[in-house]
Amino acid sequence: MPRIRVAHSPDSDDAFMFYALAAGKIDTEGREYEHELADIETLNQRAYAGELEVTAVSFHAYAYLHERYALLPHGASIGDKYGPRLVAREPPPEADVDGALAGLVVAIPGERTTATLVLRLYQPDIETVVVPFDRVEDYVLNGHADVGLLIHEGQLTYAERGLHLWQDLGEWWGKETGLPLPLGGNVARKDLGPELIRAVSGDLRASIVWGLEHRAEALAHAQQYARGMDAARTDRFVGMYVNDYTVDYGPRGREAVQRLLHEGWRAGHLPSDVRPEFIED
Repeated sequence: MPRIRVAHSPDSDDAFMFYALAAGKIDTEGREYEHELADIETLNQRAYAGELEVTAVSFHAYAYLHERYALLPHGASIGDKYGPRLVAREPPPEADVDGALAGLVVAIPGERTTATLVLRLYQPDIETVVVPFDRVEDYVLNGHADVGLLIHEGQLTYAERGLHLWQDLGEWWGKETGLPLPLGGNVARKDLGPELIRAVSGDLRASIVWGLEHRAEALAHAQQYARGMDAARTDRFVGMYVNDYTVDYGPRGREAVQRLLHEGWRAGHLPSDVRPEFIED
């Protein structure tokens, strides 16, 4: 049986959910996995080329990948009333924060990250500059951008660097739609075939459940990817993005993915009105 490449971001929540799979904690019935780590925009680009059998991708990018890849029902990063955060050197204006963003330069972590799609739904009249996700704060602090769009652990640590919150896009999305904000999911290349994809999906689910049932051990592993956060904050961050939706989207999570893709298409940011295709275990 060929080795299956599984790619994900080098952050604490992905490290937590993939730990059991990487460490041999679950029985994969002979299926061997090769883990690759890269930032989400790099993974999006590699998926466009069809390089990876199984990978994390942004839901924004999935709109361009759905013919080649199917969504696994496990492993999603979904924030319920929280998500990517817009921060700046100065406090936000007392009124009309979204209007104040018009015309400003926003440092974004990638053109096809979901964070950027939601930003454009929130305020389309902005200029953007693409910066590696772990340099967005520096870019803003150095005055190269007016506002930064933070994903990953920066959502919890920005204030320690003297930055001010202008908007939590997950909170905004929740008020607009009444739904959680789906940010990224795991996909499998369709040419693996339904039987193998279902088996891979089951392995991923088992890894997530193992981590949740052995939280301390999985967190200890995840800590090395926490980029300066202490153990308590790592635990909090993992709890934000490894939750019930991660084990399985459920009807509400699937509705949220469909709504995000539809709104992106309706606003002219996606090429078609994509209906997400989930592999069923």
